[in-house]
Amino acid sequence: MNTVLPLLTDAGLPPGAPGPDPLPDSAREGLATTPFGLYVHVPFCATRCGYCDFNTYTSDELGPGANRSEYAGTAIAELQRAVRTLGPELPTVSTVFVGGGTPTLLPADDLAAVLSAARELFPVADDVEVTTEANPETVSPASLATLREAGFTRVSLGMQSAAPHVLAALDRRHTPGRAVEAAHEARAAGFDHVNLDLIYGTPGETDADWAASLDAVLASPVDHVSAYALIVEEGTKLARRVRRGELPMPDDDVLADRYEQADATLGSAGFEWYEVSNWATSDAARCRHNELYWANANWWGVGPGAHSHVGGLRWWNVKHPAAYADRLARDQSPAQDAELLDEADRALEAVMLGLRLRDGLPLTALTGTGRARAADAVRGGLLDPAAHADGRAVLTDRGRLLADAVVRDLTD
Repeated sequence: MNTVLPLLTDAGLPPGAPGPDPLPDSAREGLATTPFGLYVHVPFCATRCGYCDFNTYTSDELGPGANRSEYAGTAIAELQRAVRTLGPELPTVSTVFVGGGTPTLLPADDLAAVLSAARELFPVADDVEVTTEANPETVSPASLATLREAGFTRVSLGMQSAAPHVLAALDRRHTPGRAVEAAHEARAAGFDHVNLDLIYGTPGETDADWAASLDAVLASPVDHVSAYALIVEEGTKLARRVRRGELPMPDDDVLADRYEQADATLGSAGFEWYEVSNWATSDAARCRHNELYWANANWWGVGPGAHSHVGGLRWWNVKHPAAYADRLARDQSPAQDAELLDEADRALEAVMLGLRLRDGLPLTALTGTGRARAADAVRGGLLDPAAHADGRAVLTDRGRLLADAVVRDLTD
C-alpha cells in the first residue's frame, strides 16, 4: 500500500504544506545518478476544449495573483525552492518539458526566462532536451525563433485532426492546416525535433477523416507522432454531451481500427513505435522526457497541480494558480500532499509502465502469478513468444490494442 505522509515541515525553512521538505534520506539515495528532469506546467488556455480534464484555466476563471504576466516569476520561485530542497549536491537536468494548458500563451521571452533560470540554478547536461507544447495558433515564426535561440530543442504541436468538423467536436480553435504550417515554421526556426499530437475516435470522425489526418502528418516535417484514443473524462463538456445523448460514446472497435491504421501508415513511412501511443523516426527523435517518466526516474514538477517524483517520494502541488502563487509568495511549499511508495509499489509501477514500451520488461520483474499469466498471454497472442523465450514480456501488435487489459492481468 502507498504510505501517505503526515504533514511535513521544512528543515530550517519556514513551515509549508505537506511535501518534499525535507527530502527523506531514502529519496536522496541515487539522486545524483538517477536521470532527472524538470516539468513546468503552464495552466492557461484561451478556451477550454470539451474533452480536456487537465488542470487548466481560462482568463475568466482566474482572480488576482494568478495572471499570466506574473507567472514566469512564480515558476522561477519554485525552481529556487527546488534547489534548496534537493541540494547541496544537485542532480543534473537531462530534460525540461513545458506543458499545459497552453505554454505558448505566455510570451516566448517569459518561457525563455524560466529556462534561463533553470540553467542558472541547476547543472544541465550538454545534450539537454528542452520541449514546449504549443497550440498551433499560439506560435509564429518570430516566437519560435525566440524559443529556439533560448535553447528549446523540441516542440510538440497539438494538431488532433485535419478534419474541420472533428476539430469543432473537440472544441479546438485552430484551422485544419495550421498545425502542419506551424511544424514547417518550427523546422525553419531550427528546432531539432517536432511532434504532432493526434486524437482518434472523436464522434463524427470517419475512416476518411482519420486517413486524411495521417496523410497531413506525413506531409509535414515531423520526426515524432503521438496518437491517443479519445477518452470521455467525467466532468468535461464532452462527457455531459455524451450523457445527454448529443454525441455517441467512442466505439472500442472503431478505436482499435484507428490504431491499427495509424500504426500501419506511420510504419510504412519510417516511424517506429516505441511506446504504445508514440512513434519516432529514430532513437534520437524519441521524447526523452517521457522516457524518463516511463523509466520511473526522477523529476520535479513546477506549477499548480504539477506532480513530482524523487526516489519513491511523490507529491503534487495545489491546483489553483492563485493558491499556488500565494504559497510561494509567503515562501511556503506549494505542495498539497505527498506519498512515499514502498518497494512493492515501485515494482508494480515499473511493470505497469514498462509493459507499454517496445522493449518490454524482464519476466523477473513480474510476480510468480504474473509470470504464469504472461505464459497465458503468449498463448493468447498478446505477448511475443520469441521475447518470452528470451526472458522478456513484450507486447505483440494485438497486445498493444489491449495493452491496458494485459497490464491489469499481469499485475493483479
